[in-house]
Amino acid sequence: MSDKVQLIATATFGLEAIVAQEVKDLGYEDVEVENGKVTFTADWMAVCRTNLWLRTADRVRLKVGSFKATTFDELFEKTKALPWAEIIPENAQFPVEGKSIKSELFSVPDCQAIVKKAVVESMKKKYSVQWFEEKGPLYKIEVALLKDEVTLTIDTTGPGLHKRGYRELTSEAPLKETLAAALIILSRWHPDTTLIDPFCGSGTIPIEAALIGQNIAPGMNREFVAEEWPNISKQMWQEARRETHDLAQYDRELDIRGTDIDEKVLKLARCNAEEAMVDQLVHLQQMPMSELQTKKKYGKIICNPPYGERLGEKEEVDRLYREMGKVFTKLDTWSYYIITSHPEFEALFGKQASKKRKLYNGRIKVDYYQYFGPRPPKSKS
Repeated sequence: MSDKVQLIATATFGLEAIVAQEVKDLGYEDVEVENGKVTFTADWMAVCRTNLWLRTADRVRLKVGSFKATTFDELFEKTKALPWAEIIPENAQFPVEGKSIKSELFSVPDCQAIVKKAVVESMKKKYSVQWFEEKGPLYKIEVALLKDEVTLTIDTTGPGLHKRGYRELTSEAPLKETLAAALIILSRWHPDTTLIDPFCGSGTIPIEAALIGQNIAPGMNREFVAEEWPNISKQMWQEARRETHDLAQYDRELDIRGTDIDEKVLKLARCNAEEAMVDQLVHLQQMPMSELQTKKKYGKIICNPPYGERLGEKEEVDRLYREMGKVFTKLDTWSYYIITSHPEFEALFGKQASKKRKLYNGRIKVDYYQYFGPRPPKSKS
């Protein structure tokens, strides 16, 4: 088995550059960015470290190979030629899932069946068996076709990386943890700056900010499917987890506040903050956005207000955005960052954003409106 592996960190559209930066910050180079994915070369230890540390990626996949295929024969032969038995143990479960976009081979069930058959044939040769029981660790294979280019990968993550383990309970339209972390990173928030989310809902933005602020690895309190793989020793996982504890800055003080008009969702936010073990770092309070005020001269507002996507909500949301404009602009030395799908946001808010970025919240196309306030003066040390 080779010491070097190719890994793919998958990303929501618009977040690829942030995921790539996170990968580089972990010390991995040879990073290639494409739509929806970041590919890089690393060692087996990287499977542990990237799963534990990546805040904005969806999952980490092990790349087995890629090639062009326009016929089922080609797909079969080229898949069979890959070194499956070097990665997948004899007793493993290896189901195949797939997707096909703009490719000659558009039938996903057929592609899945052919890849499964090719992997079995490849492994039969190595293990000298005719049949695999598939009762051991899970190696979920994905065959992805894009414009006839086939990429074959194995999932190392299990449930997506947005499942940090702290949010069993959610409000009606929760913001994914990975996107919340991206909004904070894009705002260039620094842990010594006050952060307020006046629409905090079940607490995702304040909780993710607390994890970032104390450099707590987002995957620290959950398990990953590759922890059962014989390819990666238990010691490797232990070492990677020990590193998360060594690098956490638990004594760093933070000023993070979340407010919401709905006491019911705030209860969820408090439970979630407790589960994430950041309840002492995040101040959550019931308060309408109209009453937002602070004595702090500088800070950042980061929020995900209602979008008015549902029938009958548009007028209410229009009113809310006008009110936000009045309330936020009173904090004229603050910066504010607002994500919404509403096409008229700037007009209603009454001010053009300093910068706008296209993102996706689930399947909803959104813009991230960034309003930059003046820089706080450097403190005299």
